[in-house]
Amino acid sequence: MLHPLDLVVILAYLAAITAFGVWLRRPQPSLRDYFLAGGELPWWAISFSIVAAETSVLTIISTPGLAFGGDLGFLQLVFGYLVARILIALILIPAYFRGQLLTAYQLLAQRFGERAKTLAALIFLVGRSLAEGVRVYAVAIVIEVILDALPPAWPVHVGPGPVLVGIALLTLVYTFEGGLRAVVWTDFIQICIYIAGALLSWVLLLRAIPGGWPHVAAIAASQGAKLQVFHFNFSWTQPYTFWSGLLGGTFLTMATHGTDQLMVQRLLAARSRRESTWALLSSWVVIFLQFSLFLLIGVALFAFYQTHALRLTAGAFGRLDRLYPQFIALHLPAGVAGLVLAAILAASMSNLSAALNALSSSTVVDFYRPFLAPGRDDRHYLWVSRLATVGWMLVMGAVAYASRHSHSVLESGLAIISYPFSGLLGIFLLGTLTRRANETGAVAGLVVGVATTLVLSRFGVAYTWFVVAGTLVTFGVGYLISLLANSRATARTAA
Repeated sequence: MLHPLDLVVILAYLAAITAFGVWLRRPQPSLRDYFLAGGELPWWAISFSIVAAETSVLTIISTPGLAFGGDLGFLQLVFGYLVARILIALILIPAYFRGQLLTAYQLLAQRFGERAKTLAALIFLVGRSLAEGVRVYAVAIVIEVILDALPPAWPVHVGPGPVLVGIALLTLVYTFEGGLRAVVWTDFIQICIYIAGALLSWVLLLRAIPGGWPHVAAIAASQGAKLQVFHFNFSWTQPYTFWSGLLGGTFLTMATHGTDQLMVQRLLAARSRRESTWALLSSWVVIFLQFSLFLLIGVALFAFYQTHALRLTAGAFGRLDRLYPQFIALHLPAGVAGLVLAAILAASMSNLSAALNALSSSTVVDFYRPFLAPGRDDRHYLWVSRLATVGWMLVMGAVAYASRHSHSVLESGLAIISYPFSGLLGIFLLGTLTRRANETGAVAGLVVGVATTLVLSRFGVAYTWFVVAGTLVTFGVGYLISLLANSRATARTAA
């Protein structure tokens, strides 16, 4: 059972981080100040913010569940994350820093035209809001565990919904007021908190298992090599083999970190192209250590529950996603449990604030300013940006409610984001790697690439292949149609 002290710790954290975010508020005379913090953020803060933005509650609660039910094979995907970061640093970051951009999709406008930019930005808005909605619902799992662990005599009884709304509103407050500056610095604080919380829970978990880590390793070895990382068999349907992990991780991360406004916004906020590159590459070290830690927690939980009662409802939503937060709530000392659960909620607030700011920036810069209200001053656009932040919060709430029947929130989130971003990576590569591609080919390739990904999902293909297939189809179709269009134009000119 949770101790009242745990609730005090959780509530104190939520109040403190909100106050900190509001305190970071600065005068923001322009959209560049609001969305890019004036391009003055240090690389190390951006690095931690990148990790916080791509982590979310999905990572913290689902990753241990993956290791509990399987092995460490998810790390094969993480090695692809490193390859992707190197390619982004070589191909896309130089292109972003050649102009004064506020969103990633303005690069497509410079290369192809407004039609390509608008379609790409629209796909981003739809894809990111869907993926973030799944992440928001992941928070409900943690809240439900907290509420279930309250003493029966607790005088106040509420459901997960009102608590989730309260956390979302607190996140909205500092995102609304502080823009990207508040988002990045609260990200930095929150990632330090939840990694510290994970390390603390790892130490206490090993202490709760007789024999500690050697006993955990022995149990893992006796249960089918749960510490195995690499699987070199080739499969279209298994997501965590070496080839699907390495290639899928590379293409997925190139898409999410190289074409997703959520990440590109942070890269553009660096003081220089060099610092942007450092931020991106260094973030992989933290990501690798973080995933390794959460997977090992899952293996240790497997050993722990060999001798302890496992209270999971068969067939329930996110069944294995409840393992880690449930252990925290039921088995950690008073105060410590509250701190670690607060750390998990920290990740949710961090990710939600990042998504809201990115969606708002693309809405205003890519749609509202050029099409609905051109020529207005920045004060007007800042007001609309804050209004858009509130609107996207409502959209993600609706998606979260619709996501409640998913099997694993981590895999659901990764699969959803793979659909739209498969085409986005293809069109960005068309724009940066070729000179003969044109807007007609780029738009056609983008549509066919996303459609291909949707078709593959119907045939049981693992989500790790979605971005690989969608990117190659987008690039190939886009380039071929561009060549045909250029040939026809040349023939008409000659005639």
